Amino acid sequence: MIRVLAIDDEPLALRQLATYIKKVEFLELAGECQSAPEAKEIMDREPIDALFIDINMPDVNGMDFVKSLDVPPLVVFTTAYSDYAVDGYKVNAVDYLLKPFSMADFRRAAAKVKEQYDLRHNEPIVLQVDSDDSIFFKTEHRIVRIKIDDIRFIEGMSEYLKIHTDGRQKPVIVLLSMKKLEDRLPKSKFMRVHRSFIINLSKIQEVIKNRVIMDEDTNIPVGDLYKDAFNSYIDSKFMGK
Repeated sequence: MIRVLAIDDEPLALRQLATYIKKVEFLELAGECQSAPEAKEIMDREPIDALFIDINMPDVNGMDFVKSLDVPPLVVFTTAYSDYAVDGYKVNAVDYLLKPFSMADFRRAAAKVKEQYDLRHNEPIVLQVDSDDSIFFKTEHRIVRIKIDDIRFIEGMSEYLKIHTDGRQKPVIVLLSMKKLEDRLPKSKFMRVHRSFIINLSKIQEVIKNRVIMDEDTNIPVGDLYKDAFNSYIDSKFMGK
C-alpha cells in the first residue's frame, strides 16, 4: 500500500480528496491536513510515500512546502489555478490536478503515482558487503562505497534513508527501507533505537533520559518500542555502583 497524505486548507476539498484516496485500492490514507506545518509534523513521525497537496494555502503554500523538503515523497499538486502547472513540474511533481477534478481524473493521477512508486521500489539499491566491511549503495545514478565503521547513524525519510557518516559533510541519500539496511548491518555494532533511526553504538557520546547524544549538534530520540533493548545494552556496558 502507498501511504498518502492529503493536504488542503479548504475542509470540503480536503474531505473530497480523502474520499477519493480511500476508493483507490492501492492507496492508504495516512492523514488529512489543512496546512503545511501540520503535514510536516506527521511526516516527521511516520513514513509518507505520496502527497496530494493543494498549492494555494495560507502561511506556506504547497509548492514552497515541497521545495523545503530534503527528500520529498511523490507529489501530486491540486489547485484551482491552471497557471501553476509549469511550476508544478519544475519540482518533479508526478501530476497536476486542476480543480474541480473527477474521480476518473484522480484515478489517472493515482496510477502515475503507483507507476513511480513501483519503479523506485523495484530498483536494486544495496550490493554485497565486501571483504573489508564496506557496503556499496546506489545513489543519484552513482555507486558509493561506505565503510560500515564510518556510519554514525541512519535516518529514515519516507522510502529514503539518510546515511550520516564520518568524513562526509552531507549524508548519502539512498532509496531503501530501514528494515533492509538493518538486516545488513552487524547487530553487535548497530541498533535501531527509533522507528526512524539506527545508530552506530560505538559513536554514542552520552545518553540523557530518552535521547542519545551523538555529538553536540545531534541527539536522537529512543522510541518506546526500542527502549528496553537499548537500556539493556547500556546496562551491559555500565560501570558504577
